Amino acid sequence: MNRRRFILKSLGAALALPSLPSLLASAVGGSSAVQTAKGAGAGARRFVAIGNLLGYQVKHLFPESTGSAYEQTTLLKPLWDVRKHLTVYRGLDHGIKGGHFAVHSFLSGVLNSEAQNRPLGNVTIDQFMADEIGHHTRFPSLTVGSESGIHGGCQIAWTKAGVRVPPITGPAELFDRLFVSDSQERQDRRNQENRLQASILDTVLGEANSLSKRVNREDKDKLDEYFTSIRDVEKRLELRQRWANLPKPPAPFDRPANKNRVEDLPMLYELIALALQTDSTRIATLEIGGDFLPQNLGIEKSYHSMSHHGNDEATIKNLLTLETYQIDQFGKFVTRLSKLDDGDRTLLDSTSVLFGSGIGDANTHRNNDLPILLAGGGYRHGEFKKVASSGPNKVPLCNLYVDLAQRMGVETESFGSSTGRSV
Repeated sequence: MNRRRFILKSLGAALALPSLPSLLASAVGGSSAVQTAKGAGAGARRFVAIGNLLGYQVKHLFPESTGSAYEQTTLLKPLWDVRKHLTVYRGLDHGIKGGHFAVHSFLSGVLNSEAQNRPLGNVTIDQFMADEIGHHTRFPSLTVGSESGIHGGCQIAWTKAGVRVPPITGPAELFDRLFVSDSQERQDRRNQENRLQASILDTVLGEANSLSKRVNREDKDKLDEYFTSIRDVEKRLELRQRWANLPKPPAPFDRPANKNRVEDLPMLYELIALALQTDSTRIATLEIGGDFLPQNLGIEKSYHSMSHHGNDEATIKNLLTLETYQIDQFGKFVTRLSKLDDGDRTLLDSTSVLFGSGIGDANTHRNNDLPILLAGGGYRHGEFKKVASSGPNKVPLCNLYVDLAQRMGVETESFGSSTGRSV
């Protein structure tokens, strides 16, 4: 048989016949199974991750006392009124090195350079969740960030194929994605694409059925996996067709203008909150860095150069101004979610919000002892938890990701460098 490959680019999936020795066929394996999650809308679990490209001043973030009676620090002050809704963790990290060139591992626990030999590559927890449950919303996930900065683009989200997820770069673009419907011409073109892809799937399924009568038992098992892949793509196509014919929610206000990342940050948070509330998505990420300019806060310095402060007090003071602003906006986002109804609870109760960075100290290029905060999601909060950061009892950050995934309805016992789900 000739090698056959069917690529459905707009569905983000590749279908090809698996290797079937009994027919001397050679091809590429199908996509992994996508499980269907139950429930929709109000009360559904959500997940949001906010990452900072250059870290925080942990000496001014972490308290001394653990438990619920922890003291207020400079960087926790903006969160003091919402501390009952969040947990501060110390000691969590991925046990890797690389400085700025390891920040991309924040949500994966895996360096890009070490991803080849891993079954899931360097997939980040948001995309891992989106692969399993994201097809129940118009957008499986939303990635928000910049296409500028010290690494040339948002690094927070990565697929199982090792592909960086390009970000939505500003509030205007995010508003359009959420509330502005495609033109009739665009809708017609999408419908035509859907019909073509449905026809391709019919052909693929027919050929696979024909082959199943001519292979041995071992190859039949491989074909069964292939049938599963076809059904997964059929589900994706069916869901995409459904969303294409449903109107987007009405816009709650006029389209915002893109200004700068400092001034845009509150609006980005508001739009993410609306995306969750309207069930346009249940998974979102936001990366702060790249185009977050100190000049917009009255500081005439480079953010990256200031992160290498050399313990200069004036520079650290400027960094604390930047970081306090970022943490204050995070606190306001938590407050906003706590005031939005989601069935018989609040949207914050339904949404786990992770906040932190893949770098613990940019000044020394250290990737351990990461600043990690978790809000909402139905967790018991109000504490500062210090976990074992080294030795045989070390707790990886990925343990928290396993727990977050399971709470989202994703059946997994491991992720990245996890050793369990306890934190």
